[in-house]
Amino acid sequence: MDEETDYEEEVDQGWVINEGDQNAESFENQEEIAEITRKECLELFTSEDFIMEPDIINHLNKFFQVGGNPEQVVSLLSDNYHAIAQTANLFAEWLIMTGMDIGEVQSLVEDHLKQMIIKNFDPKKADSIFSDEAIKSPAWLTEMILHPTWRSLIYKLAEDYPDCLMLNFTIKLISDAGYQGEITSISTASQQLEVFSRILKTSVNNFLVNGEEAMNKNIEEFTKMVCHSEHTFLYSCAILHVLSQENKGGSNIKRLFQEVTKLASKNGHDVTPIVMVLSGIWTHVSRVSNALSAMLAKNALNPADITILYKAYSTDSPPVDLLRIPQFLDLLLNALFNPSSKINPEHKPKYIYLLAYAASVYETYKKSVRKNTNKEELNCTIQAIEKVNLICNEKKSSFELLAELSSLYQSIRYPVVALGIIQWVKITVKEKNYFQLSTEHTPIHLALLDEVVNVHPPLHLKVLDLLTELFESSHEELDVLVQLEVKKMLIDRMLHLLTKGCVVPVLNYIKNCWQKQDTDVSLIRYFLTELMDVISPPYTVEFMKLLLPIAENNEITGNMRNEKERQLITDFIAYSRVNLSKE
Repeated sequence: MDEETDYEEEVDQGWVINEGDQNAESFENQEEIAEITRKECLELFTSEDFIMEPDIINHLNKFFQVGGNPEQVVSLLSDNYHAIAQTANLFAEWLIMTGMDIGEVQSLVEDHLKQMIIKNFDPKKADSIFSDEAIKSPAWLTEMILHPTWRSLIYKLAEDYPDCLMLNFTIKLISDAGYQGEITSISTASQQLEVFSRILKTSVNNFLVNGEEAMNKNIEEFTKMVCHSEHTFLYSCAILHVLSQENKGGSNIKRLFQEVTKLASKNGHDVTPIVMVLSGIWTHVSRVSNALSAMLAKNALNPADITILYKAYSTDSPPVDLLRIPQFLDLLLNALFNPSSKINPEHKPKYIYLLAYAASVYETYKKSVRKNTNKEELNCTIQAIEKVNLICNEKKSSFELLAELSSLYQSIRYPVVALGIIQWVKITVKEKNYFQLSTEHTPIHLALLDEVVNVHPPLHLKVLDLLTELFESSHEELDVLVQLEVKKMLIDRMLHLLTKGCVVPVLNYIKNCWQKQDTDVSLIRYFLTELMDVISPPYTVEFMKLLLPIAENNEITGNMRNEKERQLITDFIAYSRVNLSKE
């Protein structure tokens, strides 16, 4: 028994000794961890202006918990306080005291700070914000996105550092806060389905509400976002295609879909397979689908594939929508209305038939089943295209065209012919010696554009694009005075366009010419005086805001000698000032 008792005491003492060793080791480990923590905190406290950091309280608590010396903290923080932010505030106050506007000073400081952040931004340090799992979203970040200046900074950084987790997270915060309308140009958003879907919805809604103006302004940025990757393009096009089937607003969505695919194709993306699938072409005769997709993929027409399509549409009549792919219609228009285009006379009727079919045939559907195909206008559309095509390809002189004016004016009432004439006129008037050889004040080709403007309001912007392109051309082959006369004639065409309803786009263009200071002042003055002869009150607020700065500019209106012209401008200025002051 005594031996057993001794053994138990030895075991017991051994156990006590082991437990003591473990406690000692644990204490040493804790001391090591505390020492490491103190060194980390002290290193931070020695950094410049660390007392201004938002997480200073957390680091102070951590330092004191491991036995840090308060006096040492106070000494380090005070010694390393350089008051950079306070000095900036002091300089800002001095600038305000000198009479500078507060908003201008704030913008100055913010812009400089933005440039410094862009220059020194480190995505790894930014991502370290989320290294602590307990921190979900820093309070300063949530507050930061409430200000447009800092949101624009986030957008810029997100473009430059698409893989930064912190920036991706912030983009989502911005979207959640309701600012998704600002993110259309951010490729980072394309990596997050939830954010991308929200932005897509906002952009599409914006196009529906604001119409053509919003589309022309934002379509390039929208297409850039949609074309960020194959996945985003397919996803966006599938949604747009489904929405285009809706009765309310479906046609507008279809137009948006066509503009996106057209611009994407122009930018070098191969959109043909996706467009073909969404158009439902693969559900029809394989020869038709193969012929159409082959021409679209090569962006060129060929007689063999055209013949296949002609036979199909002259007998079986597949859905007309298959022919209404914008890229295919552009190819047909260029083939038939470009004077330099060479089509075998044997095949030309097939080209004309397909273009006329796409432009004039109307189908009615009920529950996605075609019930009727209306071809009443097909033959007269074919005849109109044939007449104008013959005129366009013969390269007649202006004198010879006078005899054809009646036929041209009669055919212009068909929208597809009007589009073809715009194409023909664009190619013809851009020939090097066109204006040099022209003897009329208004060449017949441009007079035809006036008739297109009279008959087809949807084509106004196409005509304006052509007129502005001609206006900005150098015409170096002409004398300086002749160049001015040509530009005045083009301004007359713009004024005609304005009187037919294309008001804001024309005014915007003239105002931009004036602001860029790359247009002779006499031409701006000519536009203004001619415009005053054809307008009268009441004017819309937008109209007055666009025209008033031009009318008030002394360089433009200060040297007018004609009393009637001066009075008209004076009356307009007085009317506009009174009515704008009420807004």
